[in-house]
Amino acid sequence: MENGIRMIGVPLDLGQEQRGVDLGPGALRYAGLSARLSGLGYIVEDIGNLPVPVRDVLGAEREVRYLPSIRQVCETVYQAGRSAVTQGFMPIFMGGDHSMAIGSIGGVTDEQPSAVIWVDAHGDYNTPQTSPSGNIHGMALAALLGEGVPELVNVGRPGAKLHVSDIILIGLRELDPEEKLRLRASGIKAYTMRDIDERGMAAIAHEALGRLAHRTRLHVSLDLDGLDPLEVPGVGTTAPGGITYREAQLLMEIIADSGLLRSMDIVEINPILDNSNRTAKIAVELTASAFGASIL
Repeated sequence: MENGIRMIGVPLDLGQEQRGVDLGPGALRYAGLSARLSGLGYIVEDIGNLPVPVRDVLGAEREVRYLPSIRQVCETVYQAGRSAVTQGFMPIFMGGDHSMAIGSIGGVTDEQPSAVIWVDAHGDYNTPQTSPSGNIHGMALAALLGEGVPELVNVGRPGAKLHVSDIILIGLRELDPEEKLRLRASGIKAYTMRDIDERGMAAIAHEALGRLAHRTRLHVSLDLDGLDPLEVPGVGTTAPGGITYREAQLLMEIIADSGLLRSMDIVEINPILDNSNRTAKIAVELTASAFGASIL
């Protein structure tokens, strides 16, 4: 089903401390994501939310940052992503915090590899040894590259799910000290906000896609805190000076032009911190642009 999209809700809030991000899938639904994509000609199937345990009943896991439950959720997400791709759907994973990407990207790469554009203010490249907070949403990319906690590295199938040449980071502006050192040494191509300011989003988007041309499939992992908090107030880990709405739209439009997009994460929307569901509405418009909406 070349024009089939499967929406998968992942109300995961265990990877970070700010409550409310589990309401993100509902916020995206209320903002009209399904109708927006249907209006572009896609056949949209919403399978609802995957099961996620409630944090309040997991007191015994608090000291280990809810690792057992996060691992189990990511296993479920992995299988949902794998099934969607096998059945010919393009999955959109609606989070929830960014730790769910361990499962989503793992699942969509089960049968064949995919390139990844990771839009984020943060690197998510910590391990338990380098993370000041210990929050697992800041370790997702490291786990996908085979580094960190074995329970996360081995979700779905053993070992790394990506190679460093498969991933491009866009929008970085807030890194932990040791994480910064790790990224510098990793070989991952990262575009910071300074790069965007100096060169412009169009040049960076085209260059990023060129660097990923060795893959025929593309996954976009969109963390809404990659945008400036003045644009999207409903995120839990804000960092000033982010991507503007138009810059984000341009990135998504250029991704759509490539014809490579096959799956997507939309994460870290926190409606409790939002203003009239503004952040989810912007996420819907960005997603529509990534899947082919155009001005003219």
